[in-house]
Amino acid sequence: MAIKMPNPAKLFYVDCLSVQIYKSETEMAIAAAEIVQQYLVNLLQQQETITLLLATGKSQLKFLDALIALGGIDWKKTILFHLDEYLGISADHPASFRYYLRERVEKRVHPQQFYYLEGDAIEPVAECERYSKLLETQNIDLCLLGVGENGHLAFNDPAVADFQDMASVKLVKLDEINRQQQVNTGYFDNLFAVPQYAFTVTIPLICKAQKIICLAPETRKAKIVKEILTADISENCPASILRTQPQANLFLDINSASLLT
Repeated sequence: MAIKMPNPAKLFYVDCLSVQIYKSETEMAIAAAEIVQQYLVNLLQQQETITLLLATGKSQLKFLDALIALGGIDWKKTILFHLDEYLGISADHPASFRYYLRERVEKRVHPQQFYYLEGDAIEPVAECERYSKLLETQNIDLCLLGVGENGHLAFNDPAVADFQDMASVKLVKLDEINRQQQVNTGYFDNLFAVPQYAFTVTIPLICKAQKIICLAPETRKAKIVKEILTADISENCPASILRTQPQANLFLDINSASLLT
């Protein structure tokens, strides 16, 4: 029996950005999955393949499970990329985003192609160039995002985010808030274990996506959600750029929206 898609408790716009608030993270994940599934199914009726840019992290887990469980998507016609990866980390490291996506997505849906950022590449600058060229040959039909507690999108922390970035992929140094978040969410034992540098897709490339779905549940995101929606649009809060993107949708639960009036 089909699960009825939950209705948002609130739906409104902040500038160009559509914001939907749900009663729980589970309802948020199911609703976002339904919307994405319908979008991808419709798109596959119009074109041979579709290209997705995927996020990782705790915010994506229930969503990915719900999306895959829905079925109806011909994954053999999908080309997948991901947003970021730690520098110097192997694909088999439990905290590697390649590991996360291989186990939670690739092995379950078997896409036509999954292009991974090689975090342990011998020549990191060349790896940026390689991945940039791959991305630039694609029309990104859908970008999935989470939001960092410092407002980052992918690994575009405030100190390195550039809304006019000429690069598509770059190497960045991670700030301490970002690195501590990785510890708090259980991906590393302590701050010293978190790599200091990472590869990231840049803000302008993210904004080129035809559709953007950003998931930001949980109380720990409440402060940054308020800043995204009420502060100035600037690199000091990289995710605020979503307010300029009419193709973007921000999904919240009541906990992450708790500081909004």
